[in-house]
Amino acid sequence: MMDRFRFAPILALSALIMGGATQALGEDVTSLEGFQSMPLVYPKFMIDNLWILISAALVFIMHLGFATLETGLTRQKNTVNILFKNVFIVNVGIITYALTGFNTMYPGDFNGFIAIMGPIGFDDKVANLTVNYANYTYWADFIFQAMFAATAATIVSGAVAERIKLTSFMLYATILVAFLYPIAGSWKWGGGWLDAMGFYDFAGSSVVHAFGGFSALAMVLVLGNRRGKYLPDGQIRPILGHSMPLATIGVFMLWLGWFGFNGGSVLSADPGLVSLVFVTTSLAAAAGALASIFTSMIYLKKPDFSMALNGILAGLVGITAGADTVSWVSAIMIGAIAGTLVVFAIVIIDRIRIDDPVGAISVHGLCGMWGTIAVGIFSTNPEHSVGIQILGTLSYAIFAFVASLILALVLKATLGMRVTAEEEDEGLDLAEHGQPAYADFQHITN
Repeated sequence: MMDRFRFAPILALSALIMGGATQALGEDVTSLEGFQSMPLVYPKFMIDNLWILISAALVFIMHLGFATLETGLTRQKNTVNILFKNVFIVNVGIITYALTGFNTMYPGDFNGFIAIMGPIGFDDKVANLTVNYANYTYWADFIFQAMFAATAATIVSGAVAERIKLTSFMLYATILVAFLYPIAGSWKWGGGWLDAMGFYDFAGSSVVHAFGGFSALAMVLVLGNRRGKYLPDGQIRPILGHSMPLATIGVFMLWLGWFGFNGGSVLSADPGLVSLVFVTTSLAAAAGALASIFTSMIYLKKPDFSMALNGILAGLVGITAGADTVSWVSAIMIGAIAGTLVVFAIVIIDRIRIDDPVGAISVHGLCGMWGTIAVGIFSTNPEHSVGIQILGTLSYAIFAFVASLILALVLKATLGMRVTAEEEDEGLDLAEHGQPAYADFQHITN
């Protein structure tokens, strides 16, 4: 008898939450106060909104992951520069997304193809609405999406590391987040032309990652390679990162943040769907790691650790488009293919003399495309089409590449893109910031 009563409060709360939607349908809610007065609806809304905010915080932590990963895979003399760029990106990303990005990406009613800068700032007409807006607040929606926007620019940061002018990169990142990313994002998430065609990208394999990866490719082609990377006799000189422990910390921080990246994209605290997304996300990451490990052991004749780290990221990027709509078995397959693909992609890109210090083009660009196409192959939703998925991911790749190429050429012709040879040899920490990351021990005598 006692066991029966022990679960009574839980059952009662469940009944309240499940019955909330019925109550909401019969009442006109136009204010937060009115919504709070509805005891059957508000608890579910509060839980859903809280999960969105927690997810936003997890995605925010990903920026620390990107910063440490990029730092670890590059040379010590450029550490401050790497960290500075990552700090700048997240801050300028939040501000510009608040001013222009959010209302450009989610215009509500536009021609479906290009949304050109919505109203400056926030829309006061919907900012205080609750259930009439969504299962979460307007403010939660903004901060969650702002974290995504900043991520797109962060992907580019690693690919152009160790030789780009700081001012040029700062201007590029600002324009990318304020204008380019919101325009592309509106095609799917803003109800644009790709969304109307049935294109599906759950959490951004193409909208965020392929977009960032192909933006990075354009920037690298204009910027050129690091000095000494490719020798005149055709030899490829490895330029090793200075801290694999930092790179490892970065990858695990990114994996942690990805639970918010994908889990938050459910846009509710739905227990079944959020749990599924957590599982598919982790299975794909693990499969990507194992696939890259064994591929490198066979293809490179050694278990390359950097490939193992990139394999985890490849699996995460690959599953992001369909984490909510594929089975656990399919998640493993998607991750394994991504982990295999990334090894060959990094090697081939290096052989054709495209210098990407962190493998961003391969991990985010190519694996982002693969993950998007995989939705059409593995999705449990029969409405998802391989053809539409290919069209969608190509659209993001082409737009990102062309737009970033034009922007890079303009920056090169005006401000200049690259530091001098002397500054590159010295390191950007001293050349750009006058500040080393790791101060030498000083022997002070009286």
